[in-house]
Amino acid sequence: MATMGFIGMGNMGKALLKGALKVFSPEELLFTALTDKTKRQVMAETGVPFALSNAECANACKYLVLAVKPQCYDQVLKQIHYVITPEHVLVSLAPGVTIGQIKEQLGSDRRIIRAMPNTPAAIGEGMTGIACNREEFSGEELALMEKLFGSLGRYGYVEERLMSAVVCASGSSPAFAYMFIEALADGAVQFGMPRGQAYEFAAQAVAGAARMVLETGKHPGELKDSVCSPGGTTIAGVAALEEAGFRGAVMKACAACFVKSEKMG
Repeated sequence: MATMGFIGMGNMGKALLKGALKVFSPEELLFTALTDKTKRQVMAETGVPFALSNAECANACKYLVLAVKPQCYDQVLKQIHYVITPEHVLVSLAPGVTIGQIKEQLGSDRRIIRAMPNTPAAIGEGMTGIACNREEFSGEELALMEKLFGSLGRYGYVEERLMSAVVCASGSSPAFAYMFIEALADGAVQFGMPRGQAYEFAAQAVAGAARMVLETGKHPGELKDSVCSPGGTTIAGVAALEEAGFRGAVMKACAACFVKSEKMG
């Protein structure tokens, strides 16, 4: 019997499976996917065996990760309804779908963890928000979950009411960061830097700035101020960003993510 199963092999499902392989052996894992082609490809890439159906995957594992889109949840929950027991630990990755909604379909005594990882989990640099009633789980069960999410990068527990805010802060925001990197590179290309080199310089600058926030513990504003010499190039750029509404645009993007996440439930 496998320890952990994964239903769904989209970008996030694959990222979690590959992360899990850092701390679990292939024999401890199981997955299933929508098509036979995907099942064969993922097994060839990872060495992890696949189940023929969602119900079979759920029946073979104590820990089950649902890595499917919110619009597929009703169908998948119906398929595993009679397999999931109070002994299972079910991990839901769907934005907007609450623990209460899942319990309504599976049973009030089912044990659910909500998690919101992001795509950098694929390279061990992810950020995962976790929400659950920790009293429902043993220390061993929580430790195993933390082992999984720790293999993906950083993680933190949040109140469930904040899960849509997690979508804003870390779930969707890598896309915003990629757009920023692309825009920085375009700016450098405009003044003659080769594109490949511009991407490298811009990406490393963003990665380094992020590490400075995490490792120094300083406020981002303080770190920004340390780059802005009086009358220098950086403060001129900051002024241009402020004039263009940079912060407001980012906050509007977060608000759009939040509203969409809430509606998806």
